Amino acid sequence: MEKAEFDKFADEYVAMHRSNIRRSGESPEFFAEYKIKDMAEILGGRQKIRKILDFGGGIGTSVPYVGRYFPNAEMTCLDVSDRSLAIARERYTHQAEFVSFDGATLPFDAGTFDLAFAACVFHHIEGESHFSLLRELVRVIRPGGWLFVFEHNPFNPLTRHAVNTCSFDENAVLISGSRMRGLIRKTGLGEVKLRYRVFFPLILSALRRSEPLLTWLPLGAQYHVCGQRTGAS
Repeated sequence: MEKAEFDKFADEYVAMHRSNIRRSGESPEFFAEYKIKDMAEILGGRQKIRKILDFGGGIGTSVPYVGRYFPNAEMTCLDVSDRSLAIARERYTHQAEFVSFDGATLPFDAGTFDLAFAACVFHHIEGESHFSLLRELVRVIRPGGWLFVFEHNPFNPLTRHAVNTCSFDENAVLISGSRMRGLIRKTGLGEVKLRYRVFFPLILSALRRSEPLLTWLPLGAQYHVCGQRTGAS
């Protein structure tokens, strides 16, 4: 998706997303929060997270949840859409830094962040740019820092329906978990792991307690791939 397309949908994004995921019974806030909560639980007390990058942060949906689960961290939201960033600044004044991106080179020094994540961003990006952007994300993570990439699972039928019927996802190309894991491994990160998430809609939420046992099963609505940059912290 081009910058102009992101700008076009920025004002309508929340309403479009809410309508598009109605079959799940959940809200956009649910999907935003679980990702941040997952990262906090996986990282646990292994290290202090002081600086976080949200790659493709859009209208800032992740900002309040980063504040909740990483209360001592400084957050930067990066996006190609100036309109999205303007909305984010209005929504979350003084809660994060909002930075424009040229689509190719991240405007940060090497080793700036302890944690970088992308929440369902890469399926909007042309495939030939995936590896170069992943390398850029790794570049700006400090040694010992982490990268998390969340994406839609193309093998989940409800996910495919949601993407195929969403105007915002008109040009999206879903990426398999195994392919994303392979790309991230090529960047040289260590401990690269793939986990599938969100197996049950709200009506079956009582079954969600079993999800930690199912992260290996490629049927969840979404997945994440994470890895740690090697070297001393």
